[in-house]
Amino acid sequence: MNWEAVEWSIIGPALFAGLLILSIHVPLGHRVLTRGIIFIDLAIAQIAGLGVIAAEVMFEVDHGWVVQLAAVSAALLAAIGLNWSEKHWPETQEALIGTLFVLAATGSILLLAENPHGGEHLKDLLVGQILWSTWSSLLPIAGLYLVLGGIWLMFPAFMQRMGFYLVFAFVVTASVQVVGVYLVFASLIIPALATLKLPETKGLIVGYAIGSAGYLAGIILSAVLDLPTGAIIVWCMAIIGLVVGQYFGRRIKTAATSQTE
Repeated sequence: MNWEAVEWSIIGPALFAGLLILSIHVPLGHRVLTRGIIFIDLAIAQIAGLGVIAAEVMFEVDHGWVVQLAAVSAALLAAIGLNWSEKHWPETQEALIGTLFVLAATGSILLLAENPHGGEHLKDLLVGQILWSTWSSLLPIAGLYLVLGGIWLMFPAFMQRMGFYLVFAFVVTASVQVVGVYLVFASLIIPALATLKLPETKGLIVGYAIGSAGYLAGIILSAVLDLPTGAIIVWCMAIIGLVVGQYFGRRIKTAATSQTE
């Protein structure tokens, strides 16, 4: 174990990135579970990643407004399509989302087939590079989340259908470039799943605690054990979520039993 690797200059921005992701993904996760479209984030995240890869391959750039425009455009097109399919084919919505994910994932592989660094690029897209986060790079994302969160609070009716998909597309496009596809899914689903039976406000608070503890433990363990950061954060969050979910599940079951006696 190398405790000297635990440096605030690295861990601080990475932890802030995680908390930033959680700030909007935890409530979005509750909405996703309520709507029964659990894999939507995987699909849109992968499609946003496909947009990034397509822009890099076509325009030979690895950053800048062209890449962002391609990622957002791809995610928005997917969001609009999913909103349309939810209206017309609600019974097959989850299957369509899974199909989109597979197409986007394999499309990324095809686009990078001739790239000698394609495997590394795909790995970065999936597990992210959260330790590369800097304070300055996170400020635009914080501003975006603030605007989207304001829209959510001020126009709740807009978030019932099309608005949900549009906000989701912008959120996931920004998030996947910071923490990767796997952590986007984990941040969205694990806290929400662990607190599913709790009242909404309490569920959000406990969900934020689960996610924060997962990010903190994962980042520290990654530094100390020299393990891939994104992957170990997912495992830490899942273990913490399982323990907390079991704890509250037993409390709720005990309370229900007491009331029936």
